[in-house]
Amino acid sequence: MASRAKATILDIAREAGVSKSTVSLVLQGSGLIRPETASKVRKAIEDVGYVYNRGAANLRKAHSNVIGMVINDLTNPFFAELAVGMERVFQSAGIVPFIANTAENPVRQEEVLKSLMEQGVAGLIVSPARGTTPGAFRKLEMAGVPVVFAMRRLPESRIPVIAPDNHRGAYLAAAHLIGKGHRRLAFFGGSSDLVVYHERLGGFREACETLGIAAGDTLVVEGETSRRGGIACLETALSVTEPPTAALCFNDAVAFGVMLALRKRGLEPGADFAVVGFDDVVEAEHYMPALTSVSVDTAGLGERAAHVMLKMIQSRTTRAEDHIGAVNLVVRESCGPNRPAGMGNAA
Repeated sequence: MASRAKATILDIAREAGVSKSTVSLVLQGSGLIRPETASKVRKAIEDVGYVYNRGAANLRKAHSNVIGMVINDLTNPFFAELAVGMERVFQSAGIVPFIANTAENPVRQEEVLKSLMEQGVAGLIVSPARGTTPGAFRKLEMAGVPVVFAMRRLPESRIPVIAPDNHRGAYLAAAHLIGKGHRRLAFFGGSSDLVVYHERLGGFREACETLGIAAGDTLVVEGETSRRGGIACLETALSVTEPPTAALCFNDAVAFGVMLALRKRGLEPGADFAVVGFDDVVEAEHYMPALTSVSVDTAGLGERAAHVMLKMIQSRTTRAEDHIGAVNLVVRESCGPNRPAGMGNAA
């Protein structure tokens, strides 16, 4: 590893079998070099570890004022709101934010990270795509490039995380449904390969256990974290022998899908089946009926992530404390009135 840290342009030239000037031109992105030669040089750069050092040098010299915001799903309004919060802080600090949507694709994410690293970004805020391996950020860590995770963490990673209190938020939501008289509850959406899924499901389960709901009266349905996922989750839940009467959804997008699916069946969200979302995106307040949701101060989390990143860059460090943001339940119409004891499912 020590030899990698001292890699030079001469090392790359030897590895690729080309001149130092050819390596320099490739590093500058020159179009004068033949594609096959440039490809050979880029492979050599990666093999000897020079890209890593270049990233660290850019950071030390503060040549770059570009920060990458790598988001897993910009079609979800939550992540768009999160990005706006980040961008607001960066613009006021004179930083140029570069945003990329990985569409939950770890291969696309790897390409984006490699490209941004080669451009010498000052730092990266990332909401990791599903299926991201812990080693995906090793090159960035070796380069000394500051990275902050937003909303999602990776198991056994030391990269700082900015996220809401997912466990508490889910507990509050499930407790609200139980308090309204529901005794058969469901958790809709998300997948077990995400840490955030286990945090939210854990809060849901703890509330049910603490407040006297038998495990057999809870239903967990994994699914896409989108409207389409919500529709599929509801269809699955209503097909069981004793269907639930209420659901906590992994996020608001799933909740919107659930409400659409209820209407297609002639059922009214709130009156016939209670629905709670998570994130409290702007649309939640204006939906029909307005969606009860766990508010996480989306823009505030984005701003916090940006401030942490700026501080890391100024301090020339890759370490920072995790920040777990406060949550609260915003009660609206989608849970309907209190449910009389012993009332069955309208479905």
